[in-house]
Amino acid sequence: MIRRLSSNFSAPKWQTIRAFSMAWYCSGSTNTELVENLFKVELIKNERVKEAMLGVDRAHYAPSRPYSDSPQPIGHGATISAPHMHGHACEYLIDHLHPGARVLDIGSGSGYLTHVFANLVTAPGASDQGQVIGIDHIPELVELARINMNKSDDGRELQKSGKVKFITADGRLGWKEGAPYDAIHVGAAAEKLHPVLIEQLQAPGRLFIPVESTNDGSIMSSLSGGQYIWVVDKKADGSVHKKKVFQVSYVPLTDPPRS
Repeated sequence: MIRRLSSNFSAPKWQTIRAFSMAWYCSGSTNTELVENLFKVELIKNERVKEAMLGVDRAHYAPSRPYSDSPQPIGHGATISAPHMHGHACEYLIDHLHPGARVLDIGSGSGYLTHVFANLVTAPGASDQGQVIGIDHIPELVELARINMNKSDDGRELQKSGKVKFITADGRLGWKEGAPYDAIHVGAAAEKLHPVLIEQLQAPGRLFIPVESTNDGSIMSSLSGGQYIWVVDKKADGSVHKKKVFQVSYVPLTDPPRS
C-alpha cells in the first residue's frame, strides 16, 4: 500500500513515453500552475478532475518539490506519486465519483488523493453527502494523512464531519465496515485481484487496481515487472467485468512491516 518507486506512473501504453517526456514541462511554481500545465498537455483531461486537484494544495502533502510532476518522498520509506498518476486514477473512476458516492482509498499514504476524491464526492448543499475512507498499514502514515488534511480549512471540515476518515488496517482485506463502495482505488500492486475487494463494491461500482502479471512471456512484462492496471466493473445486475488497461510499475501490496 506504500509507493516507494522513483518512476511510479500510471498511463495508457500509448501515453507512457509521452507522459515521461511531458512531465518535465508540467511542473510549476504553484499548485495552480502545475494542474493547469497537466491539463494543457492533456495528461489530465476531465474538467471535474482538474477542479478537484486545483482544490488540494500539494504543498500540504509533499514536503519537498510539491509542484513537480514526479514522485516525492513523504517519510517512512514511502512516496507521494506523481500528480499525473493521480489524475489518471481519478479519470478512470470518474463516472463513480459523484456527489454522495462512497470511496475506499487503499494505500492512502500522505492523504493527498483521498482529499482529491473527497472533493469529487462531496458538494456544498447536496442532500446526500459522500464519504472517502483512506486506509494504510503504516500507523505513522495514517497520522500523517490526518495532520496533512488539517492544514487546510476544508480538510479540517472534511475530517470533522466524517466525510473523510483514515484507518490503519490491511488494505488487501478492504474495509467491510464502510462497504459497499462506489469506487475502490488501490495504490500498490496486488498478487491477484482480491475477491474481497470486488465483494465490497457497490453494484454498479468500479475497482482500480495494479496487479502483478509476470507470466505472459512478453519482453515488456519482464522489463516492467509485469504489472498492469485492471479496471473491474460490478454492473447493476451484480455481474463482474474485468479489463486489463495499461502497464505500470508499483511496489507490491504487502504485509505491514514487522517491528
